[in-house]
Amino acid sequence: MADWGPVLIAVVLFVLLTPGLLFQIPGRGRLVEFGNMQTSAASIVVHTIIYFGLLTIFLIAIGVHIYAG
Repeated sequence: MADWGPVLIAVVLFVLLTPGLLFQIPGRGRLVEFGNMQTSAASIVVHTIIYFGLLTIFLIAIGVHIYAG
């Protein structure tokens, strides 16, 4: 049986945490900007750290598993 939990969690977090899609931290004019479809190097770094932290929590601390087959 294949464990699809890590794949599904990683894809969903990647889509939701894409800088500028839903929100951007730090924004160009403010601390948080919503739906501006722009990005910067600082926001890429911040979103990468948030992504890694959430992925670690969901996969290692909580242990999400989805089996198919």
